[in-house]
Amino acid sequence: MMKPLISNIIVAITGSDASIMAAKYAIVLAKQYRCRLTAVYVVDTATIRQLTLSRIFVQEESQEFEQSLEANGGRYLAFAEELARPKGVKIEKEVRRGAVYTEILRVAGERNADLIILGGWEKDRSARDIISHDHREIMVNAKCPVLLVKEPAIDQIYKQV
Repeated sequence: MMKPLISNIIVAITGSDASIMAAKYAIVLAKQYRCRLTAVYVVDTATIRQLTLSRIFVQEESQEFEQSLEANGGRYLAFAEELARPKGVKIEKEVRRGAVYTEILRVAGERNADLIILGGWEKDRSARDIISHDHREIMVNAKCPVLLVKEPAIDQIYKQV
């Protein structure tokens, strides 16, 4: 018997509107295809370290900022879990520390992901920022398909499922 194309999904959560849209999309897919779903938030310690080395942050500021990001990540993941619960989808949550693309790819490898879902870009971002560095690195280096969500009707689809 042939293995299903999608049985294990990773969705990257940043707290942005785009990542919440990606989470809703992932929840709909997980429900329709009975997939395992993992939401991942990465505390970007690589960027914090660069800001500290560049003396943009002092050490105390970087520690406070890192703690704040970790707390925010917990809230964002809890929100994703709240979105999944009424749809009958169990969502595993994971907070990681490091470079965003490295940690998303690491989780995908550890969990044998069949699909990584990323939020599209925000409307108010400039054209040169259309695809972030992290998104590019994930798309180029992932060992599984990567889906960039830009579904404007996801709220209606999510409500119907």
